[in-house]
Amino acid sequence: MNLRIDSLFSTRRRLGLALTLALGLVAGPALAQTRTELRIGYQKYGTLTILKARGDLEKRLAPQGVDVKWTEFPAGPQLLEGLNVGSIDFGTVGEAPPIFAQAAGADLVYVANQPPAPAGEAIVVAKDSPIRSVAELKGRKVALNKGSNVHYLLVKALEKAGVKYGEIQTVFLAPADARAAFERGSVDAWVIWDPFLAAAEKQLGARVLADGKGLVSNHQFYLASRPYADKQPQVIRAIVEELARLDRWAEGNSREVAAFLAPQIGLDVGVAEVAAGRFAYGIVPITPTVAAQQQKIADAFFELKLIPKAIRISDALPTALKTASAP
Repeated sequence: MNLRIDSLFSTRRRLGLALTLALGLVAGPALAQTRTELRIGYQKYGTLTILKARGDLEKRLAPQGVDVKWTEFPAGPQLLEGLNVGSIDFGTVGEAPPIFAQAAGADLVYVANQPPAPAGEAIVVAKDSPIRSVAELKGRKVALNKGSNVHYLLVKALEKAGVKYGEIQTVFLAPADARAAFERGSVDAWVIWDPFLAAAEKQLGARVLADGKGLVSNHQFYLASRPYADKQPQVIRAIVEELARLDRWAEGNSREVAAFLAPQIGLDVGVAEVAAGRFAYGIVPITPTVAAQQQKIADAFFELKLIPKAIRISDALPTALKTASAP
């Protein structure tokens, strides 16, 4: 009899535990083990930074058992290195970083992109510099973040001015170090993107020699680790949907965007508003046309021996797009 009673109570305990778990009433180890983490890399610009500030993504993903962890990076190359070594799952960069990362063997996938924003990056000189044209950069020291979006702007601007890439002295520095060198006069020009560009103009009086207009598209890309994207497509879809919703609000509301951005990027609202006004809103899935533009950049970098091997952008496209693009 005792064995029967023990068995009955054991069965009831199991049923009670199952019901409690089903109703979400247990927050102990059993439930904690079902949660996962989405690790996002971001920089000091763009819609992703606003998404972090608002907390909309956390609210969207929490019911799915997904916690969001944000990590700031100084530039795209460093961010994609983080993706390559497995410290983040998703992030945003410009056109050049994913090309350098892919050439280094990163297993990444293009998810989506913002429209072109060519005015959001430029080659600048000090306000009292005697340099008046890109052609006058020949033999001069030019600071930039190697492998960043502005790397391609420099290549195209020099090409248009009739100056060979090897005829300038490139000084590879991250934005903070590049600004310090620019202020000291240790370099003759600086190739930089917003909001650092806006800060240099507003705070230092930096003069623009050339921006991206007529030279480059300056897309912003959203990329993911392919293993993560393959395993968690619903999470990737949620990120894109939240970014699209935020874009619809942000477009045409640069003052409100600046108010969100300023404390996040550590710059005053006036600088943030200039940068926000040059950003392009309207996230869209990656297309064959944009992929073809990326391929041209990759081919140019390989020709200049800036990347160690030729790459195929198609290898980093979403599986569905690769299938649709196949001959």
